[in-house]
Amino acid sequence: MQCVEISEPGEPEVLRLAERERPAPGPGEVLIAVAAAGVNRPDIMQRRGLYPPPPGASDLPGLEVAGRIEALGEGVSSWRVGDAVCALTNGGGYAQFVSAPAAQCLPVPAGWSFEDAAGLPETCFTVWTNVFDRAGLRAGERLLVHGGSSGIGVTAIQMAVALGAEVYATAGSAEKCAACERLGARRAVNYREEDFVEVLKEATEGAGMDVILDMVGGDYVNRNIALAAVEGRIVNIAFQQGFEVTVNFVPVLMKRLSLMASTLRPQSTAAKGAMAAALREQVWPLLEAGHFRPVVAARYPLAEAAEAHRLMESSRHIGKIILQVPAAA
Repeated sequence: MQCVEISEPGEPEVLRLAERERPAPGPGEVLIAVAAAGVNRPDIMQRRGLYPPPPGASDLPGLEVAGRIEALGEGVSSWRVGDAVCALTNGGGYAQFVSAPAAQCLPVPAGWSFEDAAGLPETCFTVWTNVFDRAGLRAGERLLVHGGSSGIGVTAIQMAVALGAEVYATAGSAEKCAACERLGARRAVNYREEDFVEVLKEATEGAGMDVILDMVGGDYVNRNIALAAVEGRIVNIAFQQGFEVTVNFVPVLMKRLSLMASTLRPQSTAAKGAMAAALREQVWPLLEAGHFRPVVAARYPLAEAAEAHRLMESSRHIGKIILQVPAAA
């Protein structure tokens, strides 16, 4: 099979097209003939040598795919060969074939192409587990999504709006803010031109945000605390501006705030399977009813994975970046 390898840690040019034997599905796994793969920030970190795959996972990048099931591993009865699925993988998605736990697969939503569906798993699993499961966002509450035009951001906005929340966002340009508002955000703040704490305190008449989803870190940590509502929940899924910060915990104490953080990839198959089951019950009907729409910034052939990484690192995109995977001969 064709695949994209990381020849050594480094810049995008270390990604190279290669030939490997196709994997075989292990017990509880399915083999997927990949039609498309999503590109995500963890892929960038892995390419740089900063996010090694967990033990037993493929060394190839790629954490989400869509395609058809090619073969079933021992003990799999929930899927059939030929089923159209999108899947959260443990690695190896930049390839014509990938093995994935059956529990981490979901059906391609009706009306969605493989390319659009390939951008669902990583973002949907991340948003569901952090915003709804851990932070407990409820209908009628206020959610702030930092990086609202990112792949995670466009999913968080649409999912939260569809489930009845009042959503706000930050983004880095007028164009990106407009995109967030088209997806349902009540107000998107251009963080390059405005202080999001001041703007959103005014917009909420001083009440602040019940839940904040942050992937920035750094000085956003204290700004999030300032903007959080009483009994607010702040969830970090990345720290792009740094992990170390000095925090005044007085407002955390006085407002009874909860500070949380998580990563998805190291979690167990059982945990991810529970997320998939919740998504299938709670979110997939919304996808199929048209409450979400695909937001794909760019599509690249598998052989041009380096260009896809360059676009992601430029932060010029709005939505997901997708790799188109050719069918195996």
